[in-house]
Amino acid sequence: MRWRTGRRSGNVEDRRGAGAPVGIRFPGRGIPGGFGGRRAGIGGIGAVIIVVILAMLFGIDPRLLLQDTMGEAPYATYAPDNSPAAGQDDELADFVSVVLADTEDTWGQIFGQSGGAYRDPTLVLFSGAVDSACGFAQAAVGPFYCPLDEKVYIDLSFYRDLQDRFQAPGDFAQAYVIAHEIGHHVQTLLGISEQVQAAKARAGQAEANALSVRQELQADCFAGIWAFYADRRGVLEAGDIEEGLNAASAIGDDRLQMQSRGYVAPDSFTHGSSEQRARWFQRGLASGDPQDCDTFSQP
Repeated sequence: MRWRTGRRSGNVEDRRGAGAPVGIRFPGRGIPGGFGGRRAGIGGIGAVIIVVILAMLFGIDPRLLLQDTMGEAPYATYAPDNSPAAGQDDELADFVSVVLADTEDTWGQIFGQSGGAYRDPTLVLFSGAVDSACGFAQAAVGPFYCPLDEKVYIDLSFYRDLQDRFQAPGDFAQAYVIAHEIGHHVQTLLGISEQVQAAKARAGQAEANALSVRQELQADCFAGIWAFYADRRGVLEAGDIEEGLNAASAIGDDRLQMQSRGYVAPDSFTHGSSEQRARWFQRGLASGDPQDCDTFSQP
């Protein structure tokens, strides 16, 4: 990627080295190394009460916060590098800022073309653990987007694992991860996330999983939309598209389940298979039109 001369975003919040906050560790989705462990300062019943209060304040079904607090944790099987040097790579932080700025330019242009206004999200860099409006998260959940504060959270040590464990190296693979999370922000602004949450609250587990898959695949397609515009601006280089497709495939539910369980259970997919993720990313990349990202009515 030709990123070094790109604009830097002013919406990066650097919390690296701040230490893990003391707070409630809300339950995640049964993810190894996720939100489990002891709660600090409050018992299980008290945590549930606070979740319900938060849900009432934000008009959200409390079951969604209890069962799906972070909304996004596709990489939770990795073990982050918590060495003293982890997360201190200033060049990588600079890269993230440039990619974020490029997504701001892309979606600002797209929203403007339809008469709307894009609201920039904030990207939070952290190391080890972080507190968000969606709850307390450890780095093992991977990058995630919280719709309650409209922030993307990422521990930069994840990128080492993306390269070494998931075999998805390259700067464009790293950019794809950010663009996917920004795709969730776009869904929030368009009201899609709220509709999906409401539908999941009425659905059984299998149907709720299927809705999650559709939402994640749309975020992949939106990441492809960003790549389409980035390519037109001359940001992409030879081999970048292949890096993006490889990254999308590397974090498919089937591949992650095979790594962590040794078998694949399609009914429990929440993000889509490797084939689906790569295909929808490629669809967005090919068209550049968000209208082609309707994963809810297309197979």
